[in-house]
Amino acid sequence: MTKKDVIVREDLLGTNKQIAGEIREALRGRGILAVNFLSSPGAGKTSLLERIAERLRDEARIAVIEGDIETERDAERIRAKGVPAWQITTGGACHLEAKMIAKVLPEVDPSIEFLFIENVGNLVCPAGYELGEHLRCVLLSTPEGDDKPKKYPKAFTTSDALILTKSDLLPYLPFDTTRAAREALELNPRLRVFITSAVRNEGLEALIAFFRERRDGLVRHA
Repeated sequence: MTKKDVIVREDLLGTNKQIAGEIREALRGRGILAVNFLSSPGAGKTSLLERIAERLRDEARIAVIEGDIETERDAERIRAKGVPAWQITTGGACHLEAKMIAKVLPEVDPSIEFLFIENVGNLVCPAGYELGEHLRCVLLSTPEGDDKPKKYPKAFTTSDALILTKSDLLPYLPFDTTRAAREALELNPRLRVFITSAVRNEGLEALIAFFRERRDGLVRHA
C-alpha cells in the first residue's frame, strides 16, 4: 500500500467517523438506541431480528435497517413481522457506511426507541466502519466453528456483545461455547456473552433485557 493509498483511506475513515458521530448524537437526543449487528453471512442475523421483532413490536417502537449486496429479501422478512424496515443494497460493497445510514434516517420515525442495523455479512470490513451505533453486537453461529474470535479479532475487540447463535445445533456440531466465549473475552473482557436460538426462542429474554438496559442508560444521559 502506497503512502497516497494510506492517506486516502485515513480520510475516508475519518469522514465516516465524523458522520457516525453526528448520527449517534442525533439518535441519543431522541432517545433512540442504535444497535449494529455484525457477522459472517448466514450466522442468523435476520432470524434473530425476526424473533426480537416478535417480542418487542407490541411493547416498544422499533425499526430495522438492512444491509445487503443485493435484494430486499431481509427487509421483506422484517416487514412481514409488522416492523418498518429499510433495505440498503450496496451493489458489491462489503460493508455499510455511516453516510448510507444518514440517507435513510429522515424516513425513520423519530419516536422509535430501538433502531437495529443489520450489516452486510462479513467479519472483516464492517468492523472498521462505525455507523452511529451505540451498541455493536457480533454474532457467531455454531456451524462456523468456535475458533473465529482470534481469526477475526477486530470484529470482537470493537463489539459490546457476543451473541452465539443457532445453539439448537450444538448437539450435532463440534462447537464449544466455553472456548468461543473465552477466546472472545481474552480479546475483549468487556463483552457481554449471550447464547441464543432463534428456532427455539432461547436466550432472547436476556438479550432483550440487555438492550433495554442500554437504552435506559442512554435516555438517562441524553
